[in-house]
Amino acid sequence: MTDRETVTIGLITDVFYDDSPAQRLVDRLGQAREMGADLAVLPEIPCNSWSPATKTARDEDAEPPDGPRHTMQADAARVAGIALVGGVIRRNPATGRRHNTALVFDREGRLVGTHEKWHLPEEPGFWETSHYAPGTNPPSVVRGLGIPLGVQICSDINRPEGTHMLAAMGAELIVNPRATEAATWWKWKPVFQANAVTSCVYLVSANRPAREGIAGLGGPSIAVEPHGRIMLETTDPVTVVTLDRAVVRARRTEYPGYLPVRADLYARGWSDIAATTG
Repeated sequence: MTDRETVTIGLITDVFYDDSPAQRLVDRLGQAREMGADLAVLPEIPCNSWSPATKTARDEDAEPPDGPRHTMQADAARVAGIALVGGVIRRNPATGRRHNTALVFDREGRLVGTHEKWHLPEEPGFWETSHYAPGTNPPSVVRGLGIPLGVQICSDINRPEGTHMLAAMGAELIVNPRATEAATWWKWKPVFQANAVTSCVYLVSANRPAREGIAGLGGPSIAVEPHGRIMLETTDPVTVVTLDRAVVRARRTEYPGYLPVRADLYARGWSDIAATTG
């Protein structure tokens, strides 16, 4: 898909690990496609139960590259004819290390981008460092899906450097698969708005829909425009929102969009911090 002036995004507030998951995923993606979506976004590790609800890491929760959950999502994107941001817990065959990994597929089901979650909680219901390691790869922009986009998984969005870096690299959309609690939504909502305003990007996030174990998961999926206005805030299983890339261009000529990034200055400062903190 070549870049276009408008792109429609489907947000899927659902997970797919039981009750005929492969067919349900195809059906949900088909719904989004029928509603006009060019790209669908799933929640965090959407084809697993929420394994970080406990500290016990099971071998079957993870898979190698091109494993069964990866293949299920790739096949669903191809069958439904829609690009897709999904994810798995991926095991590195060489090292055995596990990472919470977002997978970006085009509408033919081809893998065109990945992102390993950088920032991992470790608290009741979210024992994530017990299940996978933080990612170490820098961010990258995925192109060819209608709009240049970057991915930040859940807690990554609470460290806005990644969003700002992706925007400076040319991303016009930040996608945030998520697994958050309804009770903490008041903390997350202004973060999405602030990141959208300060990075001059669209920001969309799909959330897991319901409690799993002790994790009180649930709360809205959201879409925010570069002005910070909320375009969509809903718990509906399938919703769509249309993004106009002209809005991004306009915002980047206005305050604060025209402020210089000063990447060289930040790089020197962060380098000093890295030298002292490891």
